[in-house]
Order: sequence, then C-alpha cells, then structure tokens
Amino acid sequence: MRALIAALTLAAAPAQAERLHFCWVGEAGFTMTGSMVVPDDRLDGGIVTEEDVTAFAIVGYRDGRQVGKWSLREMEPETSWVLTFDSEAMEFVMPGTSESQAWNANGAVNDCGNPGFGFNAGNGGQDVCVDGVFEYDSTIEPTTPLPASRAAVDPLCCGRELIG
Repeated sequence: MRALIAALTLAAAPAQAERLHFCWVGEAGFTMTGSMVVPDDRLDGGIVTEEDVTAFAIVGYRDGRQVGKWSLREMEPETSWVLTFDSEAMEFVMPGTSESQAWNANGAVNDCGNPGFGFNAGNGGQDVCVDGVFEYDSTIEPTTPLPASRAAVDPLCCGRELIG
C-alpha cells in the first residue's frame, strides 16, 4: 500500500523546472537581462517555444540605468510574445530571416506600452522598445548570438556571471 501511495504521489508531483538567465548587449548603451523558467523535460536538446516557458522576465537598461521591464505576469491578449530557444545550443534562435523573438515588442518594435519595455529580434536586427518607442539606436546585427546559462548574470557588467 505504501508503495502505491508513493507512486501516486510521484506521479502527481509537478515536473521539475530550470531557471535560465541571459544578458543582451545592444548599441548606444542599451543592455537587457532576463530569466526564464523551463520544465526540465523541455531542455532535452530540442526547441523551446513560448508555450513551454512557465515564467519569463526581462529588464532593460541604458548606460546602467533601468529604463523598463516586462514579465509574463503582465501579458495581455494583444501582447507580442514569440520565443524560440535551442536547448542543445543553449541559445535563443536568431536566424535573421523572420521575427524569431518578440518579447513584448512586435516587428515594428513599437508596441511595448507606455510605460513599457520589450525586445525584438528579426530580419532587421535585434533591438528594444522603451515606453512604446522603437529605440533604433539599440539595434545590433540580427544573427548576433544570445546565449542563456544556469548562472545568474550581472545586469551592469553584462557578460560576467555572478558567483553563488
């Protein structure tokens, strides 16, 4: 009987999930940090999409000063939300041929709300939206890699992992 109860408890337990962190460096002093939570069974070397992510948040900075943030908790029906992540390469997919990432920012990068913040990566480049305005100066090449890791990142250093 105990074995049956233990088996049922395990079967009913929620799937384990992993928090991944990332940091993007744009032009003109723009940076962005973020994190997402993905169930372990989706990190098996395949593609992760927005439908797989259970938590997601980004914070934007310009010259080290926070300019905005967004998370899935703020999502509305009209929110732009497209995410494609390669769990084998541990990088967001950046083909530069279509809108491959739209995190509260559409292809025109102008629908992040006011106040608001969003990120978009597509054939025109990778860039951010701040308070409903496309920050053209933030744009970098569309194929620039955007890796994620299990280690937290420092938003002011962008690229250095935090210890601990």
